Amino acid sequence: MATLGKDDLAPIDLLEGIRRRGRAWEDLIVQYGVKNPDPPWKVTLDATCDILAAESCAAEGQVDDPVLPVLERRAEEDELSSGTYEGVPFPERQLLALAHSLIRRGLIDEKELALRMKQVHERLTSA
Repeated sequence: MATLGKDDLAPIDLLEGIRRRGRAWEDLIVQYGVKNPDPPWKVTLDATCDILAAESCAAEGQVDDPVLPVLERRAEEDELSSGTYEGVPFPERQLLALAHSLIRRGLIDEKELALRMKQVHERLTSA
């Protein structure tokens, strides 16, 4: 699978909205008095990156080609980090870059992601 082209690096509306709102984990831990410096979703992010990488797919024998090779994902993350998501703190920047790559490759749908995010938000705020 080829790396993203220049046009693919353009902002994605959904992710741009998230970037602009800028609720970083380091701000939330202060606001809510959380002691864990790692956001609860960081483990899932790392696991997702691992699963998409060639080594994980090949080890399971489920696919011949990786969905998103680790070096390709990292190169895209670096490029997106120095442009589209510059100024976003890590690991939020890594999360946005991965979502960006997956949307541009057609592996996830922007509208479906927006719907899922809305559902999660409603569950978290319905108490």
